[in-house]
Amino acid sequence: MIVSRTRRNAAIGIALASALGLPAAAFAQAAAEQTVTIGHAGPLTGGAAHWGKDNDNGARLAVEDLNKQGLVIGGRKIRFVLQSEDDQADPKQAMVVANKLTDMGVKGILGHFNSGAAIPASAVYSRAGLPDVSTATNPSFTKQGYDNVFRILASDEDVGMAIASYTVKDLKAKNIAVIDDRTAYGQGAAEVFTRGVKALGGNVVAQEYGSDKATDFMAILTTIKSKQPDVVFYGGMDAQGGLIARQMKQLGITAKLLGTDGLCTDEVAKISGGAVDGLLYCTRGGKEVEKTSRGAEFEQRYKARYGTEVLTYAPYLYDAMMALAAGMRAANSVEPQAYLPAMRKVKFDGVTGTISFDAKGNLQKPDFTVFTYKDGKRVRVAGS
Repeated sequence: MIVSRTRRNAAIGIALASALGLPAAAFAQAAAEQTVTIGHAGPLTGGAAHWGKDNDNGARLAVEDLNKQGLVIGGRKIRFVLQSEDDQADPKQAMVVANKLTDMGVKGILGHFNSGAAIPASAVYSRAGLPDVSTATNPSFTKQGYDNVFRILASDEDVGMAIASYTVKDLKAKNIAVIDDRTAYGQGAAEVFTRGVKALGGNVVAQEYGSDKATDFMAILTTIKSKQPDVVFYGGMDAQGGLIARQMKQLGITAKLLGTDGLCTDEVAKISGGAVDGLLYCTRGGKEVEKTSRGAEFEQRYKARYGTEVLTYAPYLYDAMMALAAGMRAANSVEPQAYLPAMRKVKFDGVTGTISFDAKGNLQKPDFTVFTYKDGKRVRVAGS
């Protein structure tokens, strides 16, 4: 009779436990436990590291909560482990990370954070059949025909159209200038916004381009100032958005600064030196987390655990990890090929709201919120 290696090792372990006076049942329980590694990819170094760390914290908090539940899937107690890798918000490094995580045999993917990294990496995960839940907001992420991708918040189409509508209908802006950083995220957000304001009768008087590494926008802003815009939209992240706000103030530009979720942070206020107060209007996907049924509690636990406030996406990464776990429970399996189909059917009350996905992997019925800034803090002015 051939005895499997696992059973043989378990039998040896139980015999050893007995010899040492340890409870055999305790060893058997430990032997039955299965470690399930989930990959997380994002910028952990560089200018976007504050985003990546916030995401990592949210995912780790979810892993800790799941492990406290003592989940049993497929007849075995599950212990989740998070394997985080630094993609430096760079598309090339994202491919290196994607291949590394796939080769490690992770059972699911959280990330990548920015669209420029998430879109190319998703091809690697698609070939491996790995469920890939991301905060990437570029609409292309879920338009590639892959059945393994899921977006955990509103896309640029949602938030871009929301800020476009607010610009024309609420701010009564007629003349609009647009700048973007040429990344997949920034350019995509700018394109949606531009299309939206034109459809609503706005006049785009200037379209300029920078980069996600730029620090000096004086030449671009001087050109824009001559066009006398009512608003300036920036498609990009807070590191540059804060500098644009400061330099607009230095040049005496009275137009409002607009942006999507990349600009909607506490960090942008710090970088701007307070220039965003009364100047910046930005949209974020989702409702204010503290206003959801579980959001306030999450923010309190996050601060207690990490000693800092939530930046932006930590609660979404928390819900992303919970979505993977929900798929596994529904399929009664941690194997990607078994639980991937179940991901399309998950529905639960998450920290950020109701989590469920459409046929393409987009979040169903995504919410949005419009903010401005006062005394360096975000203040809600509109939302769904």
